[in-house]
Amino acid sequence: MEEKVKISILCEYYGKLLTKTQYEFINDYYNNDLSLSEIAENNNITRQAVRDIIKKGEKKLFEYEEKLAFMKRTLNQEKKIEKALLELTKIQKEASNKQIAKIIENLKKELNCII
Repeated sequence: MEEKVKISILCEYYGKLLTKTQYEFINDYYNNDLSLSEIAENNNITRQAVRDIIKKGEKKLFEYEEKLAFMKRTLNQEKKIEKALLELTKIQKEASNKQIAKIIENLKKELNCII
């Protein structure tokens, strides 16, 4: 997974555990696509100060993920659900009973809502 995407996802999970400034700067940089210079100008600080705040926030996000592993578990669950959906599709194609096919279709809908 690309580093920027990973940090953006980690910010969704753990962002509220960061300082308000760390959260806002990381959110602006990764999700709102602002440059370090734009963030610095908006907050009347140096570009280097913005970079330092973002780097400290990133470090915290990775520490939280290392200890809590929410993102890892979520990605693993999504993979398992996708695998289950594939297996259900195989069964559905081979099923001759309409009632079984309907039950499988309902299960697939439920699993798709989880992803």
